[in-house]
Amino acid sequence: MNNSKFMDLLERILMPIAEKLNNNRYLTALRDGFLVALPLIIFGSIFVVIANFPFLDQMISEEAFAAYQEALGPASDATLTIMGAFVIVGIGYKFIANQGGEGIYGGVVALAAFLILTPQVVEDVEGGIPISALGAEGLFVGIITAFLASTLYQYFVNKDLTIKMPAGVPDAVSRSFSALFPVSLTLTLFLVIRIIFEFTPFETVQNFIYTVLQEPLTALGGGLPATIIAVLMIQLFWFFGLHGQIIVNSVLDPIWYTLNNQNLEAFQAGTELPNIVTKQFIDTFIVGIGGSGMTLAVIIGIFLIGRSRQLKQVGRVGAPAGIFNVNEPIIFGLPIILNPLVIVPWLLAPVVVAVVTYYAMFFGLVPRPAGIIVPWTTPPLLSGFLATGNAWQGAVMQVVSMVIVFMIWWPFLKVMDKQYYEQEKEEDNSSSASSNGTES
Repeated sequence: MNNSKFMDLLERILMPIAEKLNNNRYLTALRDGFLVALPLIIFGSIFVVIANFPFLDQMISEEAFAAYQEALGPASDATLTIMGAFVIVGIGYKFIANQGGEGIYGGVVALAAFLILTPQVVEDVEGGIPISALGAEGLFVGIITAFLASTLYQYFVNKDLTIKMPAGVPDAVSRSFSALFPVSLTLTLFLVIRIIFEFTPFETVQNFIYTVLQEPLTALGGGLPATIIAVLMIQLFWFFGLHGQIIVNSVLDPIWYTLNNQNLEAFQAGTELPNIVTKQFIDTFIVGIGGSGMTLAVIIGIFLIGRSRQLKQVGRVGAPAGIFNVNEPIIFGLPIILNPLVIVPWLLAPVVVAVVTYYAMFFGLVPRPAGIIVPWTTPPLLSGFLATGNAWQGAVMQVVSMVIVFMIWWPFLKVMDKQYYEQEKEEDNSSSASSNGTES
């Protein structure tokens, strides 16, 4: 099968899948819901870094260090630790708003439904909500609940089960009464679900979801094979001009964030980090080295070997953005999209890096991601240092990864540069001959 037929086959298979995923209202709401929570998550992560500043515990007394961490603790406790609550509100809000409804009611009914399902007992004391239920442990239940609650709410709204207020009533009051029946019916159904589960061996919805769904999916998503498939799909979608990260992350972010929060809890408790693959494993050690495809190393390669004007110009334009992990200038300027010359390194390099990074962390050569959410625009080296809990090995791992990407891309860049260079020479010679002919 030649390149053209292979490309056509891939396009016929992938394009319909990508289009369906992009247009799926549930995945869109899931993605947007996480984005609503992202500023709060990053805020909490920044203070986790500050609270665990390297060598600070050796510079001040043990009591002073404990007081310092206790003073900064609420910043992460009120954001990162209960990120599930913000995601639930975000999903409910976006799911309803994307359908033209009152998004705020979608958000609050999703959160209220989740709290109804949540056991309100803390260490045998009734009347409290466990913090863990609002974090990593409750994320899967929260996501499912948010979708069910907002879907039911919108269903009742569409059935016109609302109270119509007379003209002249303030708009805010009218909207509030319009939402009364849909909200009440939705929450009543969730109360019934809670009561039913109390008579089952699982006792709570949380126990049921964790046993049947969350635990198996998390174990699968945290493994190397699933990670390789995810990375390959990101690259393939980008190759055909589709935003691979948005598509794949929409499906896998709940798993990666759950794994991430488990590591964060262990990091803050000073115990062994349980997971290698997390949200930051993907974002920092693969995507966070110049963007999808780790193209910062490609830009370095362009500066080292580039002779053609086109390649040099692409490098100059792409370098400033690439430092901050924005690589659209490279994707569209090199180009990478639908370019058979680069499909091999484009697919191969991130997979090789994912495998090498995984085993470097597995054997303890590099610390595992500490659960700290590093902003995606953080330049490489700094991001690797921060993501591993202020460990220099994280930065070194990113350097090693760039070397790997550079070596894989090297021969393909040479071929591409030679092709562009010879085309430019022909154009220059043709232009020169045309100019001489005009003069004569």
